[in-house]
Amino acid sequence: MSSPTIGRILRGPTGLGTAGLQLRPQVPVPETAGPAVGAPEVPAPEAPAAAGAENTLVETVAPEAVVARTATLGATVPDVQRSSLPVPSLPVPSLPAALTAPRATAASSGGKPKLGDPIPGLYHHPIAEPDPARVEALSLRIKAWAIDEIELYPPEWEKDFDGFSTGRYMVACHPDAPSIDHLMLAARLMVAENAVDDCYCEDLGGSPIGLGSRLLLAHTALDPLHTTPEYHPGWEASLSEDAPRRSYRSAMDYFVRASTPSQADRFRHDMARLHMGYLAEAAWAETDHVPEVWEYLAMRQFNNFRPCPTITDTVGGYELPAELHALPAMQRVIALAGNATTIVNDLYSYTKELSSPGLHLNLPVVISEREGVSRKEGYLKAVEVHNELMHAFEAESAALAVACPVPTLVRFLRGVAAWLDGNHYWHQTNTHRYSLPDFW
Repeated sequence: MSSPTIGRILRGPTGLGTAGLQLRPQVPVPETAGPAVGAPEVPAPEAPAAAGAENTLVETVAPEAVVARTATLGATVPDVQRSSLPVPSLPVPSLPAALTAPRATAASSGGKPKLGDPIPGLYHHPIAEPDPARVEALSLRIKAWAIDEIELYPPEWEKDFDGFSTGRYMVACHPDAPSIDHLMLAARLMVAENAVDDCYCEDLGGSPIGLGSRLLLAHTALDPLHTTPEYHPGWEASLSEDAPRRSYRSAMDYFVRASTPSQADRFRHDMARLHMGYLAEAAWAETDHVPEVWEYLAMRQFNNFRPCPTITDTVGGYELPAELHALPAMQRVIALAGNATTIVNDLYSYTKELSSPGLHLNLPVVISEREGVSRKEGYLKAVEVHNELMHAFEAESAALAVACPVPTLVRFLRGVAAWLDGNHYWHQTNTHRYSLPDFW
């Protein structure tokens, strides 16, 4: 891969690099970064599909083509383990050219923000408006799935479902998705995850009491039970008992049919992390425990958006091979991305959560409670924590892309960064759900 190509990737408005404050359309992914995928519409699965189903939307890569430059990885990225696979001859881009472009600056902190403005001082990359045709098409299809296929919600929830703007969210987060079918993979999983969160954990019937049992049974819709013929029918019937399990099962069936076995297993693992984070937060709620700031951040590393950006390759129609996904440097980049983007949610949902009964834990509140500062000071410090995480994510993403310039790895990093940008855009512009506190 040439130095200009790496330079363009690292400079794009997706968060990997550094000129993101220029409002411009997302740069199309070149063919060399991953083959285009022509994806026929995936029919609704009739039964849970086995891992490795033939009807895949993902372009896979032969194992012999999945490698990094092992001669440079150990020296350049200390935590990257050397691959045992054959090493191709790949040019390494100039380090200064790839990493010395000017960085974007944080949003202006002058004056009180208006509804729909970004948080003053928050480091982010504005993006172009998502393609309205794609947004409309995806919105219609995800609503039809929710209503007609799985009966997700009663009529009185329709306004909130529409206000969530799933179509706009997913189009913004996945600018390189080849088709609406690929976007639907992400949209179904996003809606299903929110159904579990709302109905099991939050304000639509959720409770910390008994949450572990509910999450365990729901998780078997993602990671199926393997048992004896006598007990299998009881488990099978349980998957239709409530909306969260119906949504998990259907969304995962589609995902398994479209992804590779490795990608499906990666997603299951990420969802187990998410559920563990839910349980930690629930335990604190049951005991009225206000965690230390570092404890809260540890919980948020699990109870966060990680499952969403880590499927960016499936939604993009290609695969980041397991060997590259498992690199310690890649795992650190993914963790930083998940942590930063989840604090975005803490910040934008702050005023919404103030109306919840009791003390709703988020990073600004925990900082205020544990460090003995005002709510305003806690909020502004949380903005600083987010910015530090974003800068670390970008710097380490860029270093990994230079140290390991495998096209699928670089494209995956770019996709994760694009997800962060789209996630911020959705939070900023979703005035149905969010407004900012009067701290400026």
